[in-house]
Amino acid sequence: MTIYLLNMALFSLGLIIIIRESNLIKKIIGLNIFQSSVFIFYLLISKVENGLPPVFIDATSVYSNPLPHVLILTAIVVSIATTSLALALVIKIKNIYKTIEEDELDET
Repeated sequence: MTIYLLNMALFSLGLIIIIRESNLIKKIIGLNIFQSSVFIFYLLISKVENGLPPVFIDATSVYSNPLPHVLILTAIVVSIATTSLALALVIKIKNIYKTIEEDELDET
């Protein structure tokens, strides 16, 4: 139960950073924290108590499904691509507008 509360705190921290900060780099960091907490939560709810690896499957044994882990690996790759694209866009915004503060961008 404690791990779920810690994960919810991580989720809330990422969401607050995304909403509250005006610096675009800090928003990207908040997005990464938010995404990581979603990944952790998905892996937490897919845990099977006393689950065995699905290598040797008996009809009577309980085994862990490897699909959630594979989906999270794919989501991590997409997250890295999203982060790199966002950082490239921030560099482009910095070169054009000479700022990465959201408030100053709204004024221009």
